[in-house]
Amino acid sequence: MTDHGEGTCRQVDTGMARVFGLLGKRWTGLIVSVLLEGPVFFAELRRAVPGISERMLSDRLTELAAAGLVVREVDGGPPLRVSYRLTEAGRALEPAFKELGRWAETYLADGGKCPARFRE
Repeated sequence: MTDHGEGTCRQVDTGMARVFGLLGKRWTGLIVSVLLEGPVFFAELRRAVPGISERMLSDRLTELAAAGLVVREVDGGPPLRVSYRLTEAGRALEPAFKELGRWAETYLADGGKCPARFRE
């Protein structure tokens, strides 16, 4: 009989758990993908991510800033404007996001479903 104790069970990599704990939240990846193109004012960012509320955008940006991926910058104006940009750590996500985009073009191009030729 096979031993199924704690020592033999598979566990998710702790690094991946941290990544998806942050980037796996709804909207977060989309926000980062917009910011990869450069600094963006709050209103522009909200327009770039259809369906996100101001409150949710603000919450996600606060989380990304707390994680050290985003910097909030205030332009004293007038008018007062707030922009966001990625830190070095945030910009370091670019290769992973580009690869995910290429993967999606290959494997999710069929309306979000993996084509049958790739399912086996």
